[in-house]
Amino acid sequence: MLSSFVWWSAVFIVSLSVLIKASDSFTDAAERIGLTFGIPAFIVGVTIVSVGTSLPELISSIFAVLRDSSEIVVGNVVGSNIANIFLILGIAAIFGKKLKVTYELVHVDLPILVGSAFLFAIAIWDGVFNLIEALLFIAGLVIYLSYIISTEKHHRDVEIRKEMKEKLQKRKIESEQRNLSILVVSALFIYVGANYIVESVINLSEILNIGKEIIAASVIALGTSLPELMVSVTAARKGKPEIAVGNVLGSNIFNTFAVMGIPALIGTLIIPESILTFGLPVMLMATLLYFFMAQDREITKWEGYLLLIFYIFFIGKLFEFF
Repeated sequence: MLSSFVWWSAVFIVSLSVLIKASDSFTDAAERIGLTFGIPAFIVGVTIVSVGTSLPELISSIFAVLRDSSEIVVGNVVGSNIANIFLILGIAAIFGKKLKVTYELVHVDLPILVGSAFLFAIAIWDGVFNLIEALLFIAGLVIYLSYIISTEKHHRDVEIRKEMKEKLQKRKIESEQRNLSILVVSALFIYVGANYIVESVINLSEILNIGKEIIAASVIALGTSLPELMVSVTAARKGKPEIAVGNVLGSNIFNTFAVMGIPALIGTLIIPESILTFGLPVMLMATLLYFFMAQDREITKWEGYLLLIFYIFFIGKLFEFF
């Protein structure tokens, strides 16, 4: 039993690392291809970057449905959204000492975030997430992306795209064939990584005798949130708090609408009672806490420490509770 645990733990770690790295390479290659074909940089950012930062969660969730382990999907979404607010925003605020945002969030962005969280709660409350609800969530995703495109100025992705354009100007743009090769190879590794992540979670849950959703809400959620963590912390340290705060907000909305909606097009998602009784309330609390903290468009390092304490409590209570 110990040898099996060690083996599948190693498989999980390697698969997660491959998935994250492959997703990053896939996104970079897709960005370069988009810019090479003359697609506006902002549109590339809104579509490819938005998908790219949540690609590990999305692909692993699709594989979970295909493997009849759909409880992993909701655990992944709930755990990632909690990690984004409590862990990532908390660490970003600590490193940045103070995250002061000039962009007006309260009129549209924050209400969309809170609305998506409560729509999510209502949709899964009966223990299932079906095709009709999936289509509603896809519609929500389309509305959100349309809103982002309509507010191009001052949006976090504009800054990301400006930085990328500057880098592209400083170095020779790689050939289209090389970018296509990277895209194909990365997609292959994404497939392999996501497949073995789900396989390892299924086996580890059986060995440890705990629910697959618990591993998804803790270990998978933490691992797949690493790209957002790196982006937010780097932005905070460079004095770009808008990117750090916006990254968390956008990732949570995308997780809710896309990572729940797209896999549910393949099959109905089963919602474990454990998520409804503990994970969901914590996610709603985290969302509301983010909402109130962002009201004055400033998140201090002391609030960051508080958020970090909440995340430590969540992880500890998650395993104790179950």
